[in-house]
Amino acid sequence: GSALVDQAGKTMADIVSSVQRVTDIMSEISAASQEQSAGIEQVNLTVTQMDESTQQNAALVEEATAAANAMQQQAQQLDEAVSSFRVSVASPRTARQQP
Repeated sequence: GSALVDQAGKTMADIVSSVQRVTDIMSEISAASQEQSAGIEQVNLTVTQMDESTQQNAALVEEATAAANAMQQQAQQLDEAVSSFRVSVASPRTARQQP
């Protein structure tokens, strides 16, 4: 009978040891999951910031395009306005002598 009691005690100790190993593994999995969750949250934040930057850049490009188009129109208007003027080409000496 005492051999069976000893065997049962050993089996119980093995079970407790196995349960402890499973508990340790589960704790490691939990810690790894928390780290992974924090990493995913950081990636999500970074992607959100990149999206905001991309939207801001797109708005700036639109503004720059509008400004370039406006400048092109103004340059054309200026070209049309000054095209009626004619300037005679004079040598530098002649230009200085004139009052």
